[in-house]
Amino acid sequence: MSKVRLVVMAVVLEGRSQADVARDYGLSKGWVSKLVARYRTEGEAAFEPRSRRPKTSPGAIPAPTVELIIRLRKTLTEQGLDAGPDTIAWHLEHHHRTVVSLSTISRCLTRHGLVEPAPKKRPRSSYIRFAAELPNQTWQADFTHVRLADGTDIEVLTWLDDHSRYALTVTAHQRVTGPIVVSAFRAATAEHGIPASTLTDNGMVFTTRLAGGRGGRNALEAELAHLGVTQKNSRPNHPTTCGKVERFQQTMKKWLAARPDPPATISALQAQLDTFVDLYNHHRPHRSLPHRATPATAYTTRPKALPATSHDPITHERIRHDRVDTSGVVTLRLAGRLHHIGIGRTHARTHVIMLIQDRHIRVVHATTGELLRELTLDPTRDYQPQKRRNGPNP
Repeated sequence: MSKVRLVVMAVVLEGRSQADVARDYGLSKGWVSKLVARYRTEGEAAFEPRSRRPKTSPGAIPAPTVELIIRLRKTLTEQGLDAGPDTIAWHLEHHHRTVVSLSTISRCLTRHGLVEPAPKKRPRSSYIRFAAELPNQTWQADFTHVRLADGTDIEVLTWLDDHSRYALTVTAHQRVTGPIVVSAFRAATAEHGIPASTLTDNGMVFTTRLAGGRGGRNALEAELAHLGVTQKNSRPNHPTTCGKVERFQQTMKKWLAARPDPPATISALQAQLDTFVDLYNHHRPHRSLPHRATPATAYTTRPKALPATSHDPITHERIRHDRVDTSGVVTLRLAGRLHHIGIGRTHARTHVIMLIQDRHIRVVHATTGELLRELTLDPTRDYQPQKRRNGPNP
């Protein structure tokens, strides 16, 4: 028997005063009076549990906003694009001038049955994440399979910038071969410059390192060695190492699957790929990039990393994070000797990234990517002064 029934019966059946009952049961007289009045009006229904939900929710988002969230979810899903709370929030802010928190969007989608629970899915926090610090510091490559309307299997090769997720080149082929990989790589370097390194799996079109020494270098390995590009390969059975390009391929195939008319020829497929690459690079916000920037924005914001300019094994490349001191100087140790590089007092306390290739140094603003100074260090001098434009020192 519920406490509410005991309280009401004590007043109605026993004839006790509401004040005595309230004192005996540790309740307020007003609450006892309300319970008794409810019983006399509703009868036994007065003992049923009542919802504690408030009659009004001043903080709830307006119904038109809820409808907009549901409509965006439906539209993005039909287009084969990401339709999670992050993407919906971006569209609300940039296209509808409406700011809604991610948790509110998530609750709205769940309430309307638009989220499928995946309790066994591995959480993102369990993965060790890494990303190149500059554009062209590392390019990832991989190929996947896509079917034409008649079931013909086509292979799609992708070169992707690790730092920005920018799709450098995406091409369709009957079969991806070593020469095709090199041809696509050369096309990408002709347009975007030569990367400092590449990262691929151990497919024979990328490397022969697991072939037991038979056949020597393949076409890509020879090309990278000639250009001074560092070649990196994932460990066998560790696909997450090349996770960025594989995630791109998932997004691409999801978008292709959402097209109403599957391509009938390689040319038609390539046309669809070109449309997707433009959408992906320039118009689609990327949830893994700061401020949900587009890959094109992230790729062009910072200066591009460069490959080794010499095959001399003494050549040393590194990236150093530092902060300009109050006198406008950063320090760098080269060959065991500490050198002071003048940047300017106007940049005091600015966080910078130093791109170092032997004695060639580029100092860029860590936030904006602005090139603050480029020099060839003089190893005979401690202080590396800035060049003055107004004649000799006074």
